[in-house]
Amino acid sequence: MENRGKILIIDDNEDVLFALNLLLEPYVEKVKVTTQPARIDFFMTTFQPDVILLDMNFRRDAISGQEGFDCLEQILKLDPQAIVLFMTAYADTDKAVRAIKAGAIDFIPKPWEKEKLLATLSSAIKLRDSRKEIKQLKEQVVALSGQDETVPNMIGHSEAMQNVFDTIRKLSDTDANILILGENGTGKDLVARSLRHYSPRRESPFITIDLGSIPETLFESELFGYEKGAFTDARKAKAGRMEVASGGTLFLDEIGNLSLPMQSKLLTAIEKRQISRLGTTSTIPIDVRLISATNVNIHRMVEEGNFRQDLLYRINTIEIHIPPLRDRGEDVLLLADYFLQRYIHKYKKEINGLSREAKQKLMRYHWPGNVRELQHAIERAVILSDSSLLKPANFMLQPQPEKKVDTDEILNLEQLERHAIERAMKRSEGNLSRAAEYLGITRYALYRKLEKLGL
Repeated sequence: MENRGKILIIDDNEDVLFALNLLLEPYVEKVKVTTQPARIDFFMTTFQPDVILLDMNFRRDAISGQEGFDCLEQILKLDPQAIVLFMTAYADTDKAVRAIKAGAIDFIPKPWEKEKLLATLSSAIKLRDSRKEIKQLKEQVVALSGQDETVPNMIGHSEAMQNVFDTIRKLSDTDANILILGENGTGKDLVARSLRHYSPRRESPFITIDLGSIPETLFESELFGYEKGAFTDARKAKAGRMEVASGGTLFLDEIGNLSLPMQSKLLTAIEKRQISRLGTTSTIPIDVRLISATNVNIHRMVEEGNFRQDLLYRINTIEIHIPPLRDRGEDVLLLADYFLQRYIHKYKKEINGLSREAKQKLMRYHWPGNVRELQHAIERAVILSDSSLLKPANFMLQPQPEKKVDTDEILNLEQLERHAIERAMKRSEGNLSRAAEYLGITRYALYRKLEKLGL
């Protein structure tokens, strides 16, 4: 046992205090003792112990252990993360179970066995160190993500985006796991941050992990953490993202990239609500709300055997579909103006806006990179522009994909309508409400057209 940790011992028997002080002094950083539970407040404030050895029975009540439970409640009010070990000469299973449920870490019977006591104390100090580390990491997360305390700036007047906003509002009082589906660049991360902002966990950590950028060999250590010596470069223990996110929200971006073996490990952690760091068999309870996102057709992956159906059920209590920018109509111009104002300010340019022709060019473009591509296009145009108005030439966009269209079909309105409906149904994967949104008509009107065209 390393010489570290501050220990507070509370017991009405001075002989016990003397013996424990003598026993522990060579192994720990510092020991304080008291026979008076009334001084708990004082020691918690001035000494700030790492571990508290607390007697369950004092002179006033020598058998039930109620005094010890009252003291434990007082300690945990002062420090909810306190590490408390109960001690009593009247050890029994019922008391042990009750002690753990009340918030104690372990139960030490009197008389104690020296080696067992030291081992228990060593584990308690390690647990305290781990909790300190988690607290520091969470404080760092809050400090580094102060912008998360404001409402994420999501822009859109289109019906499709209004449906997304309505869904976010409906989920504001729930802890349901959410799966966000959408192409690259549609703003899935903004939706995730909005869900967190309007959730009961708003004040708790928001931890993200991009599963598309982490090699499979590092997945476990990143998500679950590791102990010192777990592998060659593990020079000290490290908490994983899931542990740091406990009490808050974990955003698993690009979950479709997760291999089947890793899917299995993630599913186990979600189902058991506990994890084990690499290099140890001990478990750590977790309480996280999962928000996942992917740009792939995850339902097709399930059909093809590339994604576990039971994991999908766990992560998609609610699904949110983010529409591509090309299906959001004049949201393109709203977003363009938003980014234009941002970059005018950033680069200190005097630009009054977009010409009519520039707006038309942006509206005609298919935006394969979605909002992210639009943002980069506006920033590039602002940087390179020397005029007070952005014109079509300021936007260097990718060539539009060529479309092979039958001229006769265009002249046949019924065929054109049939073609448009078939494309909308395909894009919405058979969802009539979404297909109607794409076509700009009501669900009822779509029903009538399907019936009329025999589709």
